[in-house]
Amino acid sequence: MRLLTLNCHSWQESNQQKKLEELADAIAEHAYDVIALQEVSQSIDAVVIKDHIKADNYAYLLLQELQKRGLDDYRMVWEFCHIGYEIYEEGVALLTNLPIIKQDAFYVSKHTDTSYWKTRKVIKATVEYHQKCISFFSCHFGWWEDEEEPFHAQFERFIKRTDNNELTFLMGDFNNHAKARGEGYDMVKGQGWYDTFLLAKVRDEGSTVQGKIAGWDRNQEGLRIDYIWVNQPVSIQESKVIFNGTNKPVISDHFGVDVMI
Repeated sequence: MRLLTLNCHSWQESNQQKKLEELADAIAEHAYDVIALQEVSQSIDAVVIKDHIKADNYAYLLLQELQKRGLDDYRMVWEFCHIGYEIYEEGVALLTNLPIIKQDAFYVSKHTDTSYWKTRKVIKATVEYHQKCISFFSCHFGWWEDEEEPFHAQFERFIKRTDNNELTFLMGDFNNHAKARGEGYDMVKGQGWYDTFLLAKVRDEGSTVQGKIAGWDRNQEGLRIDYIWVNQPVSIQESKVIFNGTNKPVISDHFGVDVMI
């Protein structure tokens, strides 16, 4: 099984269509089984295609690009989290080429007003893989030091909605640096989750953000804030950063994480 997580920063990138196509090319090349995306946006005033998905939904357009490449078996689930940049409905998504057995979404923030940018949701898809059910979450959590919406409170709400008996992967942008002791990374690890980066037999340096980005305005170093966690120890062949300019072109203000199980 191969997994990818990426904060795609959708509709905030220059040459956005080209970068969307480069993401589709990488998915076609690596045949990811599950893809978790964050900052997956659609215009507020765009035409509704189906249910709550609109014509310029980034994940929906990615599916169209995959179909152009002959990949007709991918399906998506997407959840609207909050208004972004005044004109977008920003959300989280999961794409998979595996059968989706069930799906769910819920708030992890105390705020539930979607007009407020700190409102956070996670989305879940349970898929069937070799006659086994495995659950995947795509998440975009807040910051550890945020006085109004701290990470620790959001993660506690998340934990209450998980089942330890079910093999589960938690993928996304955690806004918590792996080297910051006593903060979000240590909290997740302390709750019994395994960092697939550390489990991997082969891994690279791991940083998914370089320099200053939104929410990390004073950053001047490489940060590892995007993760794929698993609630049971599994054999990880490789963990590597992708879309970092060395392994595929940069397509977002975050790099992606590519894990082979």
